Amino acid sequence: MRVRQVKSTFTSGEVSRRLLGRGDLRAYENGALALRNVFIQPTGGVTRRAGLRYVDSLPSTGRLLSFEFNTEQTFLLALTDEQIDVFADGIKVETLSSPWMETDIPHVASTQSADTLLMVHPDHPPQKLTRSAGGVWALQEWSFFTDADVVHQPYYKFSSSEATITPDGTTGTVTLTSSEAVFTEEHEGTRLRINGKEVEITDFNSATVVTVNVIDDLPDTDPTIDWQEQAFSAVRGYPVSVAFHQDRLVIGGSRDLPNRLWFSKSGDLFNFDLGEGLDDEAIEFAILSDQVNAIRGIFSGRDLQVFTSGAEWILTGDPLTPTSVQIKRQTRVGSVVDRYIPPVNVDGATIFVARNKRELREFIFTDLEQAYSASELSVLSRHIVSEPVDQDYDQKERLLFVVRHDGKLATLTSYRAEQVTAWTLQETDGVFESVTVVGDDVYLLVKRGSAYSIEQFDKTFQLDAALHGEAETATTVWSGLEHLDGKTVSIIADGIVLDDQQVQSGSVTLSEAANAVQVGLPFTHIIEPLPPSVIEGGGAGRAVRLVEGIFRIEDTAALRLDVGRGLKDISLRAFDGELALDAPPALISKDVRVRALGWQADGTEPLWRIEQNVPLPFTLLSVTTELKVND
Repeated sequence: MRVRQVKSTFTSGEVSRRLLGRGDLRAYENGALALRNVFIQPTGGVTRRAGLRYVDSLPSTGRLLSFEFNTEQTFLLALTDEQIDVFADGIKVETLSSPWMETDIPHVASTQSADTLLMVHPDHPPQKLTRSAGGVWALQEWSFFTDADVVHQPYYKFSSSEATITPDGTTGTVTLTSSEAVFTEEHEGTRLRINGKEVEITDFNSATVVTVNVIDDLPDTDPTIDWQEQAFSAVRGYPVSVAFHQDRLVIGGSRDLPNRLWFSKSGDLFNFDLGEGLDDEAIEFAILSDQVNAIRGIFSGRDLQVFTSGAEWILTGDPLTPTSVQIKRQTRVGSVVDRYIPPVNVDGATIFVARNKRELREFIFTDLEQAYSASELSVLSRHIVSEPVDQDYDQKERLLFVVRHDGKLATLTSYRAEQVTAWTLQETDGVFESVTVVGDDVYLLVKRGSAYSIEQFDKTFQLDAALHGEAETATTVWSGLEHLDGKTVSIIADGIVLDDQQVQSGSVTLSEAANAVQVGLPFTHIIEPLPPSVIEGGGAGRAVRLVEGIFRIEDTAALRLDVGRGLKDISLRAFDGELALDAPPALISKDVRVRALGWQADGTEPLWRIEQNVPLPFTLLSVTTELKVND
């Protein structure tokens, strides 16, 4: 019996082998067994991914962040060990010292407003990165609003509610005695608020006694339980996450107060004075429930979304005021706790990594339930989403990039209107460590051997860690490749793929002179379909033979295909007369017919496979197969 099947879309992406035998699922019909180093188009086709253009080297591992000064001026930030490098259009323009060591960087969270980027870490004072109109960059600790030497910062009583403070004076330099052991040497330089009046600790005497300088005259010398210390300090830790929402600066959690939220005064971003609870004054409260709610991230969307270690919450209030604010738990998934992975917006949904590190969840408001849900985006492709460490979304190409702990890069093509949720996996000669999107450009931090580099996805490149060079006079020696020293590279010279060779002393020597070259590391793209599902009149256990395959390609220069007899190069074009071997390959759009022989008795194996490392363009739109089933 002969059967004809048409696979016109890959919009379910690479799915788990656990779906074998579930031919009744739509995901089986539109999915694949392996999709490596390809991007899935929203229309369903599969394209060899863009190559990676080499930008610059870095001294160590770290993290990439974006900084958008305005719509026309965007910058790439590279956080490495106690250093921040600033890049504009791929060129380093500034290097700044930072307080974060290499081990601190995974916990740095950030948010931006106009020309200011705020960055926080639970063990370090929060920082403010600014760029002036004159192009001067500066990184400094942010400071809270101060009026008459009174600092309007958050305060909290870390000791028991019964603990008292007794001053021995009301003005100048006085000694405070606590009824409990609450002080350490690190308290020097921090502030206390006693009966609403501020003092600053100048000397540590003992765990119960400190010397202070009185900022506001104290009302008396009586013991009082009405006292607090500043919420953020070297003793108590610093903010975990930060965001802007409804013209307020929002701080989500700190090292020692992990479930607490602070909102600045409206329009006064560094003023956290609670005042009398008026509508524009600061807001502060803790998330209390039947489970741990250490805040891991906050995101300003339709509502203020709060992602904790045990659940997802929203804060409502239009506008947010001390009397209108409400917090409601929506789902019980939880977020990653051992590092900060920023939630990202994709088509109105907020994507976050679940606490189990095996799921990517889509936090979105549903009209039907009038509440938020957190559906899993990776349920059919959990082998693709494994221990994420970083993520960002390229809105232009509709691609979500997720860096995995093992250094591979999971890519999600997401198009909700067309119900497209398709995962693929990107690999390179090295490991991916961080990703960020700056404007329309996607940058990656890549470790190759012991070296670290910044590289950018570039559609004009077919190689990784690649550089392009041009010369008015054709030449054979091309240099500037020190980052590839000792590596075996592929070379495209004047559009023609040459034999691979090893980079020596930062250069390669061509056998013939060329005016333009592209040199970089090769990568292999793989497309492997799912085995045929239960066939009409047949079924599991019956031998199947691929009779013919029709592969519809577009703008493709090379096709290497296995239909049961091993990988073979497929001729894409019939030439009239002699073949011009010294001409660049043309881009072909056509149907390629391939005949096949041999029966396939194993129903868990695919009938064809594309695997190609030739650095030339490739796009597959659909595949039509004619099968014969053994009766």
